[in-house]
Amino acid sequence: MKKMLIALSLSGALLGGSVAWAEEALTAASTPSENVVVTETTETTNSELAAAPAPAEQTPAPAEEEPKLDTGDTSWILVSTALVLLMTIPGLALFYGGMVRKKNVLGTMAHSFVAAAIVSITWVVIGYTLAFGSGNAFIGNLDKVMLSGITTDALTGTIPEILFVIFQMTFAIITVAIITGSIAERMKFGAFVAFITLWSVIVYAPITHWVWGGGWLGNDGALDFAGGTVVHINSGVAGLVAAYMLGKRMGLGRESMAPHNLALTVVGASLIWVGWFGFNGGSALGANGSAGYALMVTQVAAAAAAISWLITEKVIRGKASVLGGASGAVAGLVVITPAAGFVTVGGALAMGLIGGVVCFWGITALKRALKADDSLDAFGLHGVGGIVGAILTAVFASEFIMGDKVPTDMMHQLWVQLEGVLATIAYSAVLTFIILKVIDLVIGIRVANDDERMGLDLSQHGERVE
Repeated sequence: MKKMLIALSLSGALLGGSVAWAEEALTAASTPSENVVVTETTETTNSELAAAPAPAEQTPAPAEEEPKLDTGDTSWILVSTALVLLMTIPGLALFYGGMVRKKNVLGTMAHSFVAAAIVSITWVVIGYTLAFGSGNAFIGNLDKVMLSGITTDALTGTIPEILFVIFQMTFAIITVAIITGSIAERMKFGAFVAFITLWSVIVYAPITHWVWGGGWLGNDGALDFAGGTVVHINSGVAGLVAAYMLGKRMGLGRESMAPHNLALTVVGASLIWVGWFGFNGGSALGANGSAGYALMVTQVAAAAAAISWLITEKVIRGKASVLGGASGAVAGLVVITPAAGFVTVGGALAMGLIGGVVCFWGITALKRALKADDSLDAFGLHGVGGIVGAILTAVFASEFIMGDKVPTDMMHQLWVQLEGVLATIAYSAVLTFIILKVIDLVIGIRVANDDERMGLDLSQHGERVE
């Protein structure tokens, strides 16, 4: 209950409440808990005594064994890799494709499909080594360019390193694809290709190194189980910057821009939900209890956020929409991502309920205040949800799940989480602006007015849906 009050106070501060009141609540709750000592009994049953081997001479403890391949862990990450790729193609492609106008559906779905193709290449050529090479605190080295030196016997933990490479590749793919929700219906296809090629190397890889590759944020103790900062804040902020630089769609606020087929969107959201089990559960990098708990809290948070979004929408707008339910579920998935390996079911329930309400605010009041045409709410869902999830991870991180690895000073952990949020926002925003500015100067980033009126399906791809 104490953590719930803290979380609500933080959410109140995010929504314009009293920051001072939130800090008071946090300070009051930050006293470390007392250590509990458990004494094991020495009683044994007769059957245990009978089965016990005869005492042997005391020998020195064996040297620590080299890591060995675990086929169970490997099998689970193989499945998880496929599930994460499913989130982008076809999941995100359908989710975004159903929300645009009919004349832009193919172009929008192509963004996700082409992201999968291009990022696959940039990742194996240079992205992986920049993200996970030893390097320094800010960037990996070039020892593994083109996956040099990664043999079939090389391991990451208990799984083949080559499997870890492709598992992480699917994270890079969906991060890039999420950005496309902010640029839908008005970006040149050639400019899009150039942008994601550069962005996946210059922005995504370094931030991944900071958090997961031995960089400074990970060394500072930042908690990000499956990508709250690396994936969601990173992509949401990049999308917002891109939306500002592209400008608003023609006719926005004067013409109907209603989704052409919400059935596609619901199917896409459902595939994303299922695929998220690989996203969060696979981040345990093993077939173990941590993976199982990550699946459970993922399901609970998504369900709770869908419910809280629908209730909020009903209260404010008078009706609970199908699109709102789908968006709420995605919001819950985003919010729980950084915390999936650190919180209990109760924490996940609280985070989901809070996340649904805050992300609804993100795509309504905050979106109006920012005055950006974030077409499909990439920032409102992923940027805002990632920020909320990263901060609440510090509040709900549980000793029950983390054991002696749980942060002992909540206020310090809140600062570390905020440090990660701010660093990701700053780096992603500045570098995204620079990349888009250069591309705009060279080839332009926005389609011509006539091409936009015609629709991107015809003007960029020479096709259309009849």
